Amino acid sequence: MSRKAFDRIAQGLNDAIAIARGEADPSTYRVHVPSDVDVKAIRQKLGMSQNVFAKRFGFTAARVRDWEQGRSKPDGAIRAYLIVIDREREAVERALTAA
Repeated sequence: MSRKAFDRIAQGLNDAIAIARGEADPSTYRVHVPSDVDVKAIRQKLGMSQNVFAKRFGFTAARVRDWEQGRSKPDGAIRAYLIVIDREREAVERALTAA
């Protein structure tokens, strides 16, 4: 591997660390939202029924069923929200219950 390639890889790792720590300027990077999210896996990981999951996070039970059965897919904003629910459930619940 050339020194130039190594330097680019090292810089990429340093940039990733800065982003993860919240130290990077958001205008210098792009956030990737996956094109597909496994709603059922997220819901089951939380141990919730479709109805409870829907009520807890502001969806309709019919919409959750549609996503899980492949009749429709969550749009980009909903996919991002579902990822946050999956990774930071307590933060979402605090935000939704704050008065």
